[in-house]
Amino acid sequence: MPDTRTPADARTEAAARPTTAGPRLRRASDVVLRVAVLVAAGIAVGWVLWHLRVVVLPVFIAILVCTALTPPVVALERRGLPALASTWIVFGAAVTMLAGVLLLIVPPTVDQFADLGSALSEGLDDVEQWLVDGPLGLEQEQVRQYTRDPLGQAAEVIDLPSGSIMSGARTAGEVAVGGLLSIVLTFLLLKDGRRFQAAVMDRVPARHRDLWRASAQRAWSACGGFLRGAAVLGVIEGTIIGSTMAIVGAPLALPVALLTLMGAFFPIVGAITAGAIAVLITLAGAGFTPALIVLVVAVAVQQLDNDLLAPFIYGRSLELHPVAVLLALATGATLGGIVGAFVAVPLLGAAQGVGHEVWQRRDLLDRGRDEPAAEPVAPAGPVDGGS
Repeated sequence: MPDTRTPADARTEAAARPTTAGPRLRRASDVVLRVAVLVAAGIAVGWVLWHLRVVVLPVFIAILVCTALTPPVVALERRGLPALASTWIVFGAAVTMLAGVLLLIVPPTVDQFADLGSALSEGLDDVEQWLVDGPLGLEQEQVRQYTRDPLGQAAEVIDLPSGSIMSGARTAGEVAVGGLLSIVLTFLLLKDGRRFQAAVMDRVPARHRDLWRASAQRAWSACGGFLRGAAVLGVIEGTIIGSTMAIVGAPLALPVALLTLMGAFFPIVGAITAGAIAVLITLAGAGFTPALIVLVVAVAVQQLDNDLLAPFIYGRSLELHPVAVLLALATGATLGGIVGAFVAVPLLGAAQGVGHEVWQRRDLLDRGRDEPAAEPVAPAGPVDGGS
């Protein structure tokens, strides 16, 4: 039968025919709008938290410390000690240990830190000379542009009289207040943290409590795993690199060991920076061959930690790809400087744990919906065969 429709009728029918492009476009626009709202909300929350960093950072540090001190408190309570006594014993032991370590390390480290800048400058001089006179044969001005400008800028910042002094005083005040607040919050969270948790869970709807409890446990495990893992790896790396520098006769072995320990809390980047500083100081104070030995030891230790020790120490609590760690560190450093870089990795680990828990439960729920309902089974009789 011939088609008697006119072109106008065909266009009308085509316009009336349902298509999938419209719903897909609406769904895409909805997703983009939600992402934009989430990003805007995240930026607003980040701005508020940054301006409240004197309060927020001590709370975060206190939570990190509590992840390491809570298990001993719970162990003492299980042995019959009251909660307050258990908290005081563990908290007092931790403070005493920290004070002892600071008394043993800080005074000699401070004395040697005065020579750290000159040692780094001498090391850069040696590197610059090798780049010019060595096999690379670079130009003096080109090398000086990359080796001298950072030191010159640092010197200019140090020499600023009023602004730098006021900024340093304000920073010192924030550090002092934050440290005192962290200590007090650590004790209070150790003593009443579970009470706070119960109060929060009572205000969560009953159907969501399991998810909230499991997500909080994931985040807690990630923060605790990061703190314990970074501390253990930092002690190992700092001890080995500092001992190597002392053996080869390099100066400032103790400050470099302390820097290596602190650098462990900034995964990948901190280890590389501490290793580079160790090599430069050894090059300036002991020569090329000792510096080469320190370089080999630093690379070997980092590879050992990354490939063998880190997966074992962190376990499943902090399974983050190096790319994710680097991006988190870069983002945190860009937004919040050294403070942002410090909190970036544990926050990323906690977010990953919570997301994994939510995704796993959603996947199980979807599977349960897709599976056909099982046929009813007659109830079994008593096990002993009685009636």
